[in-house]
Amino acid sequence: MRFMHRFYPPPAEPLLTAFQQRHQRLQHWQSGLHGVVPLTPSPLRTALRHAALACLLLLAPAASVLRAETTAFDLAGPSLRVLVTHGDITLPLSQVPNLSAGDRIRVVADLPAEQSAQYRMVLAFLRGATNPPPKDWLAEARTWKPKEATIDVRVPEGAQQALIFLVPETGGAIDGVAKAVREQPGAFVRASQELNQAMLDRTRLETFLDQVRRREPVEVARISPQLADSLAIKLDSACLLRQPDPRAACLAQSGNAAVLADSQTSSIAQTLAGAPANIALQLSATPQGGFGYYSGYIGVVRDLARMLGAFQSAQLRFIPALGVPREGRMELLLNTVPSFRKPQSVLVAALPTVAPPILPVLSVKDIGPRCLTAPTLTLPVGGAPLVFSTGYARAMTLRVPTAAGTTLDLPVTANPAAGGFVVGDVGTPPVTLAEGAEARLQGFWGFQPFDGPRFRLASPAHDAWRADGATLVVGRDTPLTLSGGAAACVAQVWLERDGEQRAVTWNAEANGTLSLKVPLAGIEPGPVALLIRSHGMDRPRRLDLRAYAEASRITGFTLHAGDRTGMLAGTRLDQVKVLEIGAVIFEAAKLGREGTADRLEMAAESAAEQLKPGELTGRATLADGRTVRVPVRILPARPRSTPISTSLERVGPAAAVPLTLADAGLVPQDARLTFSLRAAGSTRFAAGDRVEVEAIETGASTQLPIRLQDDRVAIATLDPASALGESARGPLRFRLVQGDVVGDWQPLATLVRLPRLSSISCAADNNTCTLAGTGLFLISRITGAADAVVPDGFTGSTLQVPRPADGKLRLYLRDAPSAAATVDVPAATAASRNKVQ
Repeated sequence: MRFMHRFYPPPAEPLLTAFQQRHQRLQHWQSGLHGVVPLTPSPLRTALRHAALACLLLLAPAASVLRAETTAFDLAGPSLRVLVTHGDITLPLSQVPNLSAGDRIRVVADLPAEQSAQYRMVLAFLRGATNPPPKDWLAEARTWKPKEATIDVRVPEGAQQALIFLVPETGGAIDGVAKAVREQPGAFVRASQELNQAMLDRTRLETFLDQVRRREPVEVARISPQLADSLAIKLDSACLLRQPDPRAACLAQSGNAAVLADSQTSSIAQTLAGAPANIALQLSATPQGGFGYYSGYIGVVRDLARMLGAFQSAQLRFIPALGVPREGRMELLLNTVPSFRKPQSVLVAALPTVAPPILPVLSVKDIGPRCLTAPTLTLPVGGAPLVFSTGYARAMTLRVPTAAGTTLDLPVTANPAAGGFVVGDVGTPPVTLAEGAEARLQGFWGFQPFDGPRFRLASPAHDAWRADGATLVVGRDTPLTLSGGAAACVAQVWLERDGEQRAVTWNAEANGTLSLKVPLAGIEPGPVALLIRSHGMDRPRRLDLRAYAEASRITGFTLHAGDRTGMLAGTRLDQVKVLEIGAVIFEAAKLGREGTADRLEMAAESAAEQLKPGELTGRATLADGRTVRVPVRILPARPRSTPISTSLERVGPAAAVPLTLADAGLVPQDARLTFSLRAAGSTRFAAGDRVEVEAIETGASTQLPIRLQDDRVAIATLDPASALGESARGPLRFRLVQGDVVGDWQPLATLVRLPRLSSISCAADNNTCTLAGTGLFLISRITGAADAVVPDGFTGSTLQVPRPADGKLRLYLRDAPSAAATVDVPAATAASRNKVQ
């Protein structure tokens, strides 16, 4: 039977109506994308929209195509059992991310015993869109005959794709399939790519739903953020509050429809977390996931029925079948009801692409040490959602080097709800790890050996805890630091005294130490013990210590002349309430600890200026009413200065499109700031004095030399980029430094990073302008005729904005949200563009 390649045009009115419906749906999809990124679309998203519109225009002549409604893949079809042999290893298809030339493929159709319709199964290899395959690249089987029901072939050299057709047993049908594949292989190449992409998307969705269907709402709400992050899925949090059955329907609309977040669109941009470019990179962890494009749909799989529509005839009709791996089988899901009347339906399913394996790139989310003996040791990884949603990662283990020079291979299992690989039982007693060694995640990606990231591990096998630094003092909670053990493995800490136990608050630090807050209130001085229980250990470690009674001892009070705040030093300063120096009264403010001594900040409300430099004696009043004599030292006054004037000088070439900062308090990062100071009070400038400048937000600071006009006026120059670093931004402050004495911080200016605009292009036939340049992410919003918001993390080099009526755009900067830089916009000309150089 020969295929009919000619289609008669449909009536004009139904054709126009169908096309308008398709265009409206495309516009709806675009509006959904605008909800995600409100400003200029990324080049990738723009290309997708154009491609989708182009597909609609190209497919418009086919009446049957336009009238067909795309539905989700919710019809259960037959199953296939596919085994792939590579070398000496045979795996089910669910564990094979890619095929290689020479692989042996064995395919059996898993049809019910009462199957009445007879199908021929055809395996066809393709070698690209423009290179028809030879006839011997097609193999067939008769599924109703046991001796002829299996296809067992090798992947030929040069093959790139593989498709399976289930063809009704009618005269000439098999010839029609072969003719279609050889005459226009490009459509079937595209079908292979789309079906494989859709399968990968589908596995991520089903993995998510499988995790949440069996859990109660409280548990679902707890694990869903991590689950969505592992699978790169954005979910509707309102669904998590429902009961189990309605919740599953909410998360997966229409049963199996692959839409999570938005009931009004099937755009994957509304369901996947992150920018489309990032998701495309994540999905490209396997050849099936890449293909150099981004799948626009997850449940619809674009318009495969329309793509295959070019081969419909009076006898046959090709329909896509989405292969979903389940328990060693590839279950086929259909989005079109198959027909057993003419034209009879031919099911088209895809096998993995034939290409070299591309291993996933896993990133480690937490670099801190992990406890080898923890009950549920999880290795936190991300960056490759297919690791969690498919069986491609197999035989995964964690190879752990031991102190004995051997290695311990522990089985691991990918768990998206846990956010990584969960390590199996390590056994007892815990092993001793090799000094400084790291464990490595390893296994296979399909047939390819796979080495993953490394992890720092800790084991409590030979803990030898010791106390560092502070002495335990009774009567209060005392901070204490322990070292010499595996802090990451600590499960519980107690304080023991005379058979009584108290829970101790603790925290494992990144440097391997254990920070404690030991509760010693109500305990008499004497011996105490800390009991540290670690995961995997039968008994806790015991650390014997002594708690001491701290005598009330004040070593002195220090104050700079002219200051209202000074520092009291000594021990048991928590009992100090008031300090009197003559008629000046200081009250306790902030208590701290430095080594084994207390530091108590004390502040006076007024009259502290009358205290002159020298040695004095004060009187401290304790909480119980006792008074203690205190030696007081009044130091010379801190140096003081006030700003006089500032000036800016550009460093480097000017940008092609200049920006104007109206606020005189803003300092561009590419400008040199020169400012002058006047000495205040008794302060006099001298050679060797310096001015310290700090960027408050980043903490970067520098000390600048000064040039003297005289001993009352000094000048300093700051080059922000070189002195404070490229990331410095926000408010700047300065203080005068004279020897070991520093003055008070004073505001200086606000440092802002500016984008460099290379051009502004305004179209003559519309009301938009395009800004081009670098560093556009430094802009938070742009105002003109209307506001335009620049999304966080914007990486593009162009922005589209409405043309301002007054010819000026105002660029609000992230480094100073309330300040704006203005730029003049050229008037439109007869030409379509007008570039400003």
